[in-house]
Amino acid sequence: MRHVPLFRWVLALGLALIAWSGYLSATTPDFPELRQVQLTVLDEKPDGACTVTWTDPFRGGDRKGTYQCDAGRDPVLKAPRWDGSDLGWDTGWVRAEGPGHGELYSMEDDGGAAAERMDRSDTAIVFGLLLTVVALVGGNIRSLSRARGVRPRLIRRARWLREAADLVAQDHHRAVEAVRTAWTPLHRELVDGELARIPVSRLKGVTEQRLRAAELEKAGVRTVRDVLDAGTWTLAHFFGMERDAAEQTVAAAHRTAETVGRNVGLRMDTYGPEPRTTALLAALRVLVDAGPQARSAGLVGEELAARLAPLLVAAAPAAGFREMLRTGSRERKNVLAAVDKLRLVLAEAEREGWTEQFAQASVDLLRGPDADADELATWTDFEARPSAYYATLAEVTGDGTSATDRSSERTRNGTGAVARVVARARAKAGARTGAGAAARRRIQELTRRGPGSR
Repeated sequence: MRHVPLFRWVLALGLALIAWSGYLSATTPDFPELRQVQLTVLDEKPDGACTVTWTDPFRGGDRKGTYQCDAGRDPVLKAPRWDGSDLGWDTGWVRAEGPGHGELYSMEDDGGAAAERMDRSDTAIVFGLLLTVVALVGGNIRSLSRARGVRPRLIRRARWLREAADLVAQDHHRAVEAVRTAWTPLHRELVDGELARIPVSRLKGVTEQRLRAAELEKAGVRTVRDVLDAGTWTLAHFFGMERDAAEQTVAAAHRTAETVGRNVGLRMDTYGPEPRTTALLAALRVLVDAGPQARSAGLVGEELAARLAPLLVAAAPAAGFREMLRTGSRERKNVLAAVDKLRLVLAEAEREGWTEQFAQASVDLLRGPDADADELATWTDFEARPSAYYATLAEVTGDGTSATDRSSERTRNGTGAVARVVARARAKAGARTGAGAAARRRIQELTRRGPGSR
């Protein structure tokens, strides 16, 4: 229900009456210049019609004529009480200009039209002023009551909090996507390698018909990877399988691929120091350095931004008096309810210190992968804390192998690829200008370590 501007209409009516009064006053014929004289009443009727005499103030001498006396004047001014004779007394007006100057003038000379117009003008201006005052007072009182929910400062704080929450959520999402982008091709390569080692005879459904598996192997479809590469249409048209059987075989291959994808684990030592693994470690380092606080801040920021968005939309009119005054009574209740909820969220944010956490997490996550960081720095940090890297990778991608399994594998294989990275980086660092003494000591320390040590 929208707001009905009642007092605006009252104010408009009052101003219209004032304007009408001004129009009547402006269009009323002007009164002639008059001069007051004393009248001697010779004869007077009950309605005030009199025969009077007066002294002409301009030409001199007495004049006689008819006049409309004031019938309601004090009886002592009427005959015979005035002077004990048959005469009475009154006052009147004579024209002081024009060709009829010196003659009596009465409002009835114009038929009472001018007097009636003036009366209407006076009545209109009185009611107009009264309505204007009522509209101004009542409108202001109503405006104050309707604008009681205006909270511009609270709305600004809520918007700032939502922007900070949305920003940290985006920063965390960007860092996570960088890890997934670098991890996906490596993981796909691992899955393809595993599928290429699984014989087609191990597919569920195919094992129930050994003849079918033998036919597939004879036709060159020996592994699960071959089944996925061939697809349903190729199996049915080129290898002579029935359509239903081909679909079941491909579906079984997809299920196997999903299982392998969940369980296969990416070990950095397997690939060694290549650009893809270095890029993955650089992306992971952002999240590792930021720590679990950044992940927590990102998740809280995403949830908080989702909570604040509809509340800010509902409470938008409370940002200013003009917006609130345009809001209807029913909508105003929703606005006030949203403002109350925003107040609770802001109090919780202040109590938990979310604003400071969001700011710090954004700073940590905005550092991003250092594209200029050399291979040595990236792999050296990974060697120092591999469990943190693997745990973060599993958290972001759901990689199936635990950090303990990978550390154990690295222990069994010795330092492996990491040792080769350190050796290569050591040679590069020796030829590179500006290499620090601390980095060289780190290289020497890692080189001295034997297999299985850390």
